[in-house]
Parts: sequence; structure tokens; C-alpha cells
Amino acid sequence: MNLPPYAQIAAELRDQIENGTLAPGDRVPSTREITQRWGVAMATATKALAALRQEGVIRPIPGVGTVVVGRQPARERPLSLGPAASPGPAAARRPGSSDPRLTPARIVAAAIAVADAEGLAGLSMRRVATEIGVATMSLYRHVADKDDLLLKMMDAAFGECRFPAQPPEGWRDRLELAARTLWAMFQRHPWLAPALSVTRPQPIASGLACAEWVLSALDGRGLDTSTMITIHITLVNYVRGTAVNLELEADAEAASGLNSEEWLDTQEPAIRSIVEAGSFPVFERLTASDYDFNLENLFEFGLQRLLDGLTALIDGRP
Repeated sequence: MNLPPYAQIAAELRDQIENGTLAPGDRVPSTREITQRWGVAMATATKALAALRQEGVIRPIPGVGTVVVGRQPARERPLSLGPAASPGPAAARRPGSSDPRLTPARIVAAAIAVADAEGLAGLSMRRVATEIGVATMSLYRHVADKDDLLLKMMDAAFGECRFPAQPPEGWRDRLELAARTLWAMFQRHPWLAPALSVTRPQPIASGLACAEWVLSALDGRGLDTSTMITIHITLVNYVRGTAVNLELEADAEAASGLNSEEWLDTQEPAIRSIVEAGSFPVFERLTASDYDFNLENLFEFGLQRLLDGLTALIDGRP
């Protein structure tokens, strides 16, 4: 029986995954690469990747691309909080009773697991209570409300940031390490960047460790107080501003079923009609060649340019 073109492409890619040619973590061909390699339309390429995604053998990663899965992705696998997450027989018999093992730390851990898997849109007091296996009202003995819970979640997330006891000698290396530490934290918890406010900073005790690290690196270099604090805020806001795209992309992908590259491919005819109808010769010439958008590369490029600018400010001072 002849398979439709998209199914043939999916089968070939599946064979490469099964025989190890494409290993877990490897990027699979993009829709554009599939159209070029197999000579098919964009819709066919998109359908082939969609079939493999539905099988669970590949998954899109925002800013990276579609990769072969080695284990069930976090947003799709069941939440697990360990043995302590299962309520005992007494709690099961009396769903409205208080679980003596219920602690603020356990509630926060469950809430972070929900937000990591489903985003802030999926977070609610009832959802967290369901994951733990207790009555919703029992949570209010430990957290005031959802806003208080979110604040505790942010404090716990920032608490994962660890800075070495012996810092690098140069201020630039210390700021770069701070930025990469924050970037890794936002990648682990995509919900955190949109939850964090720059204009109305939340009182997050563990977040002061990062502030202390950055400000200590700048201290004693002839900078006034305002400049030092502004540099710190600028650095944090750059990382946060880039990381906001992680949650937005995850939500858009869940709604459309397409990763950013696949979605952009579907918009190509509309973009081309705008370009051809207008007078954008430079844009048209540059976009004629392939550009592989990668959020990780975007972060790295922007970070180095930011540090270059601070180098001119700090080391170039008279």
C-alpha cells in the first residue's frame, strides 16, 4: 500500500530515530529542510512533523528547534511530587481534614510543578490541592492566597541560583556568570519571567543573592550608586525580557500545535506578499537567504553586546 507523502517522510525520520542516526536531543530536519530534501510542499512537511509529535518521538523546544525526545517532556508527563505526595488512608477517608504532612514547602513544590508543566494559566489553589491530594481550604492554613503562593514560588526558584564561593576576578566575568545563572533559572521555570516585575519589584529574599553578586562586582570601581543599581536592573531586565519568550512560545505552541519555525513557515506567503508590494529592498534581499532563529543565540549575542557597552562605561572611565 502506498503511503501519502507526509507519512513516508515521517516513516523515514522514525527509522532514523529507531536506528540511532538521530539520537535523543538531536534536532530533526525543519519544515524548510524537509521541503528541500524531499521536494514536497510546506504543508506536507508540517504534517509529517506533526505526526511524529503526536507519536511522542519528537518535541519542539522554544529557541532550539524540534528535537528527538529521550524521555517524556516535562509539559506532557504526569506530575510527580515523590512518595510524600500521596495522601494517607486517613486523608483519603476524610478529604476535608488537614493532612499533618502538609507544609508550605510541599505546597510550593506542588505549585512549581504545576506551573512548570502548564504555565501560570494552569495554576490555581484548587489545582495545587488536587495534585497534593488535600482539600483546597487546607492550603490556606499555610499560604494567604494565590498571590502569596506565587511569591513563595518565586522565592524558591531564585533559591536554586548558586554562586561560587570564590568569584571570578573580573567584574565582566562575574556579571556574565550572573546573567547565565538567571537564564538557566528562567529556562527551568518559564513562568517566572512574566511573573517577575521590574517596575514593581516583589520582596524576594533569595533574589537578593543575585543583586549582591552583581553589586559587589561593581563596587569600588568609581561608579556612583545610581549607576551601579541601574546596571544591575539593566542586566536582570535583559535576561528576563529575553526569557519572557519562553512562556509565550510554549503557550503559542500548545494552542497552534506548531513550533516557532513551523508557524513562521506558514506565514511566509503573507510576509512575501507584503514585501513584494512595498519598497523594502534590503529586507527582501536579506530574507531571501535562510535565517535560523534561535533564542539561545539571541541571548548570547545580546549579552555580549551589553557587556561590551558596560566595558566601555566602566573600564573606559577616566
